[in-house]
Amino acid sequence: MSEFIAPPCSEHITILYQDEHLLLINKPSGLLSLSGKNPLNKDSVHYRLVQDFPTATLVHRLDFGTSGIMLVALNKTINGLLTKQFQNKTVSKTYSAILFGHVFGLQQHDKEIGYIDAPIAKDVDNFPFMKICHEKGKPSQSQFEVIERLEIESVHLQEAIPITKVKFVPITGRTHQLRLHSHYVKHPILGCDLYKNATSEVLAEEVFGPRLLLHAQRLRFQHPVTHEMIDMVCEAPF
Repeated sequence: MSEFIAPPCSEHITILYQDEHLLLINKPSGLLSLSGKNPLNKDSVHYRLVQDFPTATLVHRLDFGTSGIMLVALNKTINGLLTKQFQNKTVSKTYSAILFGHVFGLQQHDKEIGYIDAPIAKDVDNFPFMKICHEKGKPSQSQFEVIERLEIESVHLQEAIPITKVKFVPITGRTHQLRLHSHYVKHPILGCDLYKNATSEVLAEEVFGPRLLLHAQRLRFQHPVTHEMIDMVCEAPF
């Protein structure tokens, strides 16, 4: 098993909010959250931030391919207070994604909502994959809202391919949860390198470029010092 070596990431981290206690940043796709053991994987969100904010610690992570909002603490006390909010599930997270195929939910008032409930476990024989496992998996739930169903013309596939733009709200926070849940219901997220089908892989590369079409778009939490509700939105670039 060879360790993954991240290709160079030329995109910059954008600071969305800053005070003496914390940062909210926009992480680019294709950047590790934390540096890996291999020296070739030194570049990461944390490595870049500590150059200017030596005490910065990540309160949570985003997958390598996922872009969007991350919350960063600027001291240990703030880290502990924010971590407690995540543990108490009082932090609200919303993701934008583009899924392969036409996805349908149930009409709830003026929204079309769907719900995926499938327990997740490590695939010990197939690192770094996770798997749906009803016997040993941890409870895992994701809610999605259908935003738009489209048809995309593919030159390579010589046909129109259906896709769906959705907003995801992860009820739980398992590793690879949104990617695996999407694949489980046969609508993989475009650009996913792990949980995919042949058509979704070709379409993502051709139309959208080499990235995972998953973006952490909204984060809502209580400021640990001022106690005001922070509701940060960073629109998806796709």
